Amino acid sequence: MTALVRCDVEDGVATIRIDRPPVNALNTEVQDGLRDAALECTRRDDIRAVILWGGDKVFVAGADVKEFHSMSPQEITRRAASVTGAIDALAQIPKPVIAAVTGYALGGGCELALTADFRVSADSAKWGQPEILLGIIPGMGGTQRLPRLIGPAKAKDLIYTGRFVDATEALEIGLVDVVVGADQVYSTAKAMAAKFAGGPALALQAAKAAIDQGLEVDLASGLKLESHLFAALFATEDMRTGIASFLENGPGRAEFAGN
Repeated sequence: MTALVRCDVEDGVATIRIDRPPVNALNTEVQDGLRDAALECTRRDDIRAVILWGGDKVFVAGADVKEFHSMSPQEITRRAASVTGAIDALAQIPKPVIAAVTGYALGGGCELALTADFRVSADSAKWGQPEILLGIIPGMGGTQRLPRLIGPAKAKDLIYTGRFVDATEALEIGLVDVVVGADQVYSTAKAMAAKFAGGPALALQAAKAAIDQGLEVDLASGLKLESHLFAALFATEDMRTGIASFLENGPGRAEFAGN
């Protein structure tokens, strides 16, 4: 990681904190830091859930336009794969991930939030993919993850026009999952993450894999994947704990060890 991205862990919840004032623009150093943080969260068994957080004022207002403006087409081509890899590393974290968004989630910031499983938005936050206004298109997954989340027509509206949407509209179209006051964004995300951190880690990992990978294949293949993952969980301690607790005490009372 770098000085601009850190990974703080408390009670099984990792907070990947982007800290590049004033607007957390995604330059090369931040992108590399995000990749390193994602790999750490993937590797460490003591991390059970993850929060993406840009601070109280802003999530990420976009890519560093000044940086990529100075690059040649050849340099952009070489860098593009690395950028995609850095952002995709966050999407590949096999644990619940929550984006906690204040201020702006624009361009690369919106694409960063799209890698999460859930998005908590401040009621004052602004969302959008304004790359078209620069004569380019989203290049960190926006043209792929956004239509999968909100549908192709709504995604094309945002990408073709480059317009910003407020939190109310973002909630209506399914871009965000929860809207709260700006001062409650991180605490809300932390409460959500804490629930997952106390859950059955391997079952949550399997559920995420079944859903995310299943969306990329035909139904028959997705059902086979689900069946395989379902059966594999019967070898886990958490399955035995969960079944025993259910039979003795009813649902929702199991205390999982995460293995």
